[in-house]
Amino acid sequence: MMEASLPLSGQVALVTGGSSGIGKACAIAMAEAGATVVVNHRPPSRDNAEEVVDRIRANGGKAIAIGADVSDEDQVREMFAQAIDAEGTVHILVNNAGIQRDADFLNMTLENWRLVLDVNLTGQFICAKEAVREFLRRGIDKTVSKAAGKIICMSSVHQVIPWAHHVNYAASKGGVHLFMESLAQEMAPHKIRINAIAPGAIRTPINRSAWESQEAREKVLELIPYGRIGETEDVAKVAVWLASDDSDYVMGATIVVGGGMLLYPGFAGNG
Repeated sequence: MMEASLPLSGQVALVTGGSSGIGKACAIAMAEAGATVVVNHRPPSRDNAEEVVDRIRANGGKAIAIGADVSDEDQVREMFAQAIDAEGTVHILVNNAGIQRDADFLNMTLENWRLVLDVNLTGQFICAKEAVREFLRRGIDKTVSKAAGKIICMSSVHQVIPWAHHVNYAASKGGVHLFMESLAQEMAPHKIRINAIAPGAIRTPINRSAWESQEAREKVLELIPYGRIGETEDVAKVAVWLASDDSDYVMGATIVVGGGMLLYPGFAGNG
């Protein structure tokens, strides 16, 4: 059962893309840390989101599932309205929803360029706007947190590392990087904390081809000095810390969870 001493007790966390992968792990971890969790999923199917909700409830936590396409402003506004109506407010936003539509540059359609930017970047803007509006309306409740609200933007090591054949995805994550920092600068005086996580190679359904076979695993491990592929829980633990008052002086930071992928492993032993 949940205990009052848990770091996110009394808070409501909305996790976009919370029905699978990193979002699912974040939703479960937030609940284990005491938060009531709103598990966002893309409609119409809600089966996976309901499975996450059931798992949280079975462990003694509180959760609900709400469908919304994060790239649709009307749907996002309705999602926040439903969450606030059901739970009273929102204290934490995990801006996690994201997609890939990979192709060689000359074969990449404008439709898939726009789709990835709409979900991965514009979706974070729309959701953050609604979250900030609610944080400012409510103000600081010192019984649950020192901050008026917390936003965690899910980025990627590809906000730094160029990625051929994935220019739409890399561009979206590069955008998330400066979106987060600029918003953090603007919101800091309001005691709204905004940070990001940049995962590296994480074992999720979206990148199954990179870890499912022995050959693929060996290839990707050449890029990871720490010698293992990350698990979704590695990211979720950082998300919980960023949402808690333990990180109250952390603002506008990106924490890379990638086993050292940004350490230029190709230069190891060649310096």
